[in-house]
Amino acid sequence: MSDLPRKAVTRTARLAALPLGIAGRATLGLGKRIGGRPADVVAAEMQQRTADQLFKVLGELKGGAMKFGQVLSVFEAALPEEVAGPYRAALTKLQDAAPPMPAITVHTVLAEGLGADWREDFLEFDDRPAAAASIGQVHRAVWRDGRPVAVKVQYPGAGEALLSDLNQLARVARLFGPLIPGLDIKPLISELRERVAEELDYALEAKAQQVHADEFRDDPDIRVPGVVAQADRVLVTEWLDGIPLAEIIAGGTREERDRAGWLLVRFLFAGPARTGLLHADPHPGNFRLLKDDGPAAGWQLGVMDFGTVDRLPEGLPLPVGTALRMALAGEAGAVLEMLRGEGFVRPEIELDADAVLDYLRPMIEPAAEDRFTFTRSWMRAQAARIADVRSPAYNLGKQLNLPPSYLLIHRVTLSTIGVLCQLGAEAPFRQEMLEWLPGFAEDEGLG
Repeated sequence: MSDLPRKAVTRTARLAALPLGIAGRATLGLGKRIGGRPADVVAAEMQQRTADQLFKVLGELKGGAMKFGQVLSVFEAALPEEVAGPYRAALTKLQDAAPPMPAITVHTVLAEGLGADWREDFLEFDDRPAAAASIGQVHRAVWRDGRPVAVKVQYPGAGEALLSDLNQLARVARLFGPLIPGLDIKPLISELRERVAEELDYALEAKAQQVHADEFRDDPDIRVPGVVAQADRVLVTEWLDGIPLAEIIAGGTREERDRAGWLLVRFLFAGPARTGLLHADPHPGNFRLLKDDGPAAGWQLGVMDFGTVDRLPEGLPLPVGTALRMALAGEAGAVLEMLRGEGFVRPEIELDADAVLDYLRPMIEPAAEDRFTFTRSWMRAQAARIADVRSPAYNLGKQLNLPPSYLLIHRVTLSTIGVLCQLGAEAPFRQEMLEWLPGFAEDEGLG
């Protein structure tokens, strides 16, 4: 591939072919079963082919297609285990890999942003990308002062591609629904679409990243690379070493999994409290575990990519922690009243308070225990309970509303839980909530 495919008609045709390809393979599989091949063998083969095509199309198109794939990848823990394997491998690839931009295109973007003499800013510059994302790719380099740096270069035409892809994906959203039980795809795509302008603005990203870098500069647990330079479609930041979370998910030790999961939760809650910003793209490609020869308690979590943030000047909303605390205490009426006050229950909807509490209890289990182990089986159980049309949870969930101000918080929380389940992490997560979540500790907030 020579460049980011930009023609809307071409991109639309390739995205539209995804669900058609899935349907075609299902028909082919039926034919093979009628022909006498074992159903389980045929099903496994079809799933692998579907996963391979999913990665090939979403990865090559980059833009909104790849962004959608990255978001889906953190929810693969909700898939039934018999189909999770192929999708896990295919979607995980999207977190760190995509066909690269040609060097000449990279040089053109750098010249437009940093000037014709851009090479004078670097002692070294590697034309081979070190990583790829949905709207840009990262190159390793050495800044003029000797610092190792990451140079993020935005794909030409990324904005048009992003919007075109997300519009097309919205049209066929229902066909992707079965991939992740219990996840409503259409609102997810709408929310991604609304954030396009912010995602493309590297000046905004640089500002958000530097706020975090300043706040966590001397932190023993979290490290955020500082911003070195930013201009137009180029962002230069300090280089961050470490083990990618995707590698730890694939084959990490118990110590690595638990430490990474613990710090991920700490950053989820401490970040908004300390910076007024919520890092809103928590897929494994954006995190590194920084190890040394010392005990796991000294290892750090490196955090990258601040292209999407939620601005929360007061930190996470007080009603979140307050409602969670009251739910754990069994105060069903107070919980329903607060949910109604925040817009989660529309005025015309009548709900039984105890039924609402029964709906919430399994999901808030991690906040009830001093130590909790996130597992794929736990997430699958939650997804199946909400997705089963025969379940009371399904019917109640359909009557709840997600206020716009909570959209990004909801997605980030779900995504983080997905990554924790991929890690199989065990840690004192409740401790982090008591320290950082407004209203959760008994001496805070309402009630």
